[in-house]
Amino acid sequence: MSDKNEKLKIALLNIHGLIRGHDLELGRDADTGGQTLYVLELAQALSEQEKVGEVLLITRRVEDDEVSPDYAQPIEVLNEKLRIIRIDAGPEEYLAKEQIWEHLDTFADNLVVFFREQEILPDILHSHYADAGLVASHIANQLGIPLIHTGHSLGRVKRRRLLASGLDIAQLEQQYKMTQRIEAEEITLATAERVITSTHQEIAEQYELYDHYQPAQMRIVPPGTNIQQFTPPDGDELQSDLFKRITQHLSSPEKSIILALSRPDKRKNIVSLIEAYGQSEVLQQHANILIIAGNRDDIDDLERGAQEVFHELLVAIDRYDLYGKVTIPKHHRRDEVPLIYRIAAATKGVFVNPALTEPFGLTLIEAAASGLPIVATEDGGPRDIMANCLNGELIDPLEISSISTAIEKLLLDEAYWQQCQQNGLKGVTEHYSWEAHAKRYLEIIEPIAARTEKLLRLPVERREMGRDERALVTDLDLNLIGDDESLQTLLGLLRDHRKSTKFVIATGRRLDQALKLMKKHRIPEPDILITSSGSEIYYAPKLTPDTAWTKHIDHLWLPHRVTKLLDDIPGLERQPKSEQSQFKLSYYINPEQIDIDAIKSLLHREELSVHVQLAFGQYLDILPLRASKGMALRFVADRWQMPLERICVAGGSGADEDMMRGNTLAVVVANRHHEELSQLEDFSHIYFAHKPYAAGIMEAIEYYNFFETTSEQATGSN
Repeated sequence: MSDKNEKLKIALLNIHGLIRGHDLELGRDADTGGQTLYVLELAQALSEQEKVGEVLLITRRVEDDEVSPDYAQPIEVLNEKLRIIRIDAGPEEYLAKEQIWEHLDTFADNLVVFFREQEILPDILHSHYADAGLVASHIANQLGIPLIHTGHSLGRVKRRRLLASGLDIAQLEQQYKMTQRIEAEEITLATAERVITSTHQEIAEQYELYDHYQPAQMRIVPPGTNIQQFTPPDGDELQSDLFKRITQHLSSPEKSIILALSRPDKRKNIVSLIEAYGQSEVLQQHANILIIAGNRDDIDDLERGAQEVFHELLVAIDRYDLYGKVTIPKHHRRDEVPLIYRIAAATKGVFVNPALTEPFGLTLIEAAASGLPIVATEDGGPRDIMANCLNGELIDPLEISSISTAIEKLLLDEAYWQQCQQNGLKGVTEHYSWEAHAKRYLEIIEPIAARTEKLLRLPVERREMGRDERALVTDLDLNLIGDDESLQTLLGLLRDHRKSTKFVIATGRRLDQALKLMKKHRIPEPDILITSSGSEIYYAPKLTPDTAWTKHIDHLWLPHRVTKLLDDIPGLERQPKSEQSQFKLSYYINPEQIDIDAIKSLLHREELSVHVQLAFGQYLDILPLRASKGMALRFVADRWQMPLERICVAGGSGADEDMMRGNTLAVVVANRHHEELSQLEDFSHIYFAHKPYAAGIMEAIEYYNFFETTSEQATGSN
C-alpha cells in the first residue's frame, strides 16, 4: 500500500467456469461448482470489511449463445466496493478449463493492460486454482504485486484420482493437460508469498508433494459457512411436512434422531454406524437413525460402489432387526438439507460422521451451525473443527464401541448436549462464518501488502517430471510390523524421500482391517494401498478406489460357483465374513487332509477362471484370474509409467511371490524365510535379509542403494 492509512485493494482471480453476482449456475458443469461459490462469497465478505477499499473479482469474458449474456459484460458492479471484471482471452465462446491453458498468456497481458488503466494497482493478487495461479504469477513478477494462492484441488492428487478412474497417462495429458497443470502449480508455489489451505492435513498430504513446497508459506483458513442459511431450530420443525415424510417409516418418530448425511461411498463408513446402533440397546431405546445418502429410484440403477454400500446397510439393518428404527429416505432436495439438520437438532439428536478419512468436513460445520452436536472421525479435518468448536466427540471409526459410546454420552447427558450445542454455535460464528474467515484472511495479507512481512524461501531441488519416482512396496503382517522401533525409523526414512518414493502397502487384509492395524502401529496412510490380496487398490489422500482395476478383474468371476464347489470339501473351512470381500473368497486349509494342487485341479476341471494362492501353509484365497498382489502392483506401475526396476518389494509368504518375481527388486526379511519362497533363493534380484521386520527392509534399501538407483543401474543389476 502506498499509504498506511489507505484501504486495501484486492484482486481475486478465478479464470474458468461461469461466475456472476446472482443465481450462480452451480453444477452446470465440472467447472462451475464449489470453487465458484467460495470465491464469490469470499469477495462479498471482504467487501464488507472496513479495512478493504475495493475488491475486484477477475474472470474470463464469455460471449456465447449457449450461456447467459451476463457473462459477456466486461464489468459487473455488485456493490460500491465489489466489481466482477471480465477479461478477453482466446475465442469468445465458453471453454472448459482444460481448453483455456493456451490462452493464459493473452489473459495475463490483457489483465496488465486493465491494471495499467486503473489509478492504482492492487495491493494483493489472490489466485484460485492452477490456471489463475499461472496468470497471477506472471503478473506478480511483472508488476511486483504480492501473490496469495488457493489451490482448491491439486494436479498431483487429481492425477491419482483420474488414474484410478481408468484413464492412462496419455489420456491424462490429452484431456487434462496434467503435466502443464502441475508445472503451473510449481511456478505458483515458487512465486506466492502465502498459500491458503483449509486444514493441516491438506498441507501435510498434498502440498508437501511439490518441489516448491515451503512450510512457512502455508496458512490455514477454513472456508466460510453461510450461517444465515444454517441456523438452530425455531420450534416448528417437528410439525413440518418434511419431518413427517422422512420419519414415516419409524415406529417411534418422537425419539432423538441420529443423523448421517453423505454420499453412498464405502469410505464414508455408514455401515459402522448401523452396527454400533445395532449392538447398543441404549441407543435403540433412546433414538432412531436417519441416513441421507443421496437420491435414488432403484438401488440397482446406481453405480456399483453405491450398490455395495446400500447392500451392506440393508444387510446390517436386517441382521440386527432394526426395522422401524432406521430410515433411509429415497429422495431429498438440496434446499431441504438445512431443515433436515434443524429437525435432528429439534429432537435433541446428534450428527455422526464415521468416515474412514475426512479431509475437511463441511457437513460438521453445517450441523454445528444448526445447533446439532457432532460425533466425528478423528481423521483429518474433524480434529481441527472439534478443536475450534468443542461441540461433541471424536471417534475411532474402525472401533464400533467408540462410535456407540460417543453417541450415548451425548444423548444421555442433557446438560452436556446443551453445552455442546452452545459451543458449536459459538465456535462456528468465531471460526467458520464468512466474517470470521475474512478477518483471519486480512490478518494474513495486511503485512504482505504493506511489505513488512516477506517469505524467506528455503532452497529447493527440482525433479524432472516422472523421472525420479520409485516405490517401496511391503506387506503388513510379520513384515512391516513386528518391531515398532525399526518401523518408525523406516517411516522416517520414507518421509525424507517422499517426493521421489511412493510408499505402497500390499496386504491380504480387507481395507478396514488394514487401516485398523496401521493405526495401531502409527503407520501413515500410504500413497497406494493394495488390499484383499490384490483385489482392491486405493489411492491417497482420500482412499480413492481404483474403479478401473475393479472392472479389469471382474472377468469371468463366478464366486457362487466357487463356494458351491468348495464349501463342503473336508479340510476346507470358510473364514469369517470379516475376511471375505467382493473379489476374495478366503478359507482355512488343513494340509493334512488336502493340498493346494488338488484344489487347483478341481477348479480347473470345472473351468473356473480363478487365481489360487496359499499363505503360511494354512490360509487359502480364491481370487479372479486377473487378481493378485503382483498383478495389482504391475497394473499400478503401468498406470504410473514406473519401471519395475525402480520398485522394491518386501514380502515373504506365497501371496507375495508374484510381486517378487520378474523385474522388481525384492527382499525377504529374516523372520519371513518361509518355505513357500524357498524356491526363490537362486534369484539374483531377491535379497534375503539378515535382520527381521522393518530393519530387514532397511537392510535391503542399503544393499540395493535404492534411493540413489537409476533405471539404468537397476536394469543392469538384473
